[in-house]
Amino acid sequence: MNHQTRPMSPLVFVYNADSGRVNAWLDIGHKLLRPDSYTCDLCLLTHGVFRERAAWKAWREQNERPLEFLHRDEFEARFGKCGYAFPVVLSVQADGGFEVLLSAAQIGEFSNLDALIRHLPSTSPVVPDDRLT
Repeated sequence: MNHQTRPMSPLVFVYNADSGRVNAWLDIGHKLLRPDSYTCDLCLLTHGVFRERAAWKAWREQNERPLEFLHRDEFEARFGKCGYAFPVVLSVQADGGFEVLLSAAQIGEFSNLDALIRHLPSTSPVVPDDRLT
């Protein structure tokens, strides 16, 4: 049987925060002083106040799927204003477009990092797809 493999779609995680050192310090202050009003649920799930959560780092490092992490301003600088509510997790499609895998509302429903990880696509290696033969 002739097996062809289908590559895994890259995932793009877009945080509802802007890049840069000043913004990072403002985010830290916001997380410390008013965590209930912080507007990036993806940030809260994947990062503590000062650094990336160990479980998230482990998931990210063992993942075989291509991953990209962008701040809101970085995403819009590269792709323009696409109308997404941030944060968002996107899958890159064959035509270069995006499919929303997890919307801001869905991400906001997760109570912890494990819930987020359970809702992300499998991280297993590429599997044979006989339909491509």
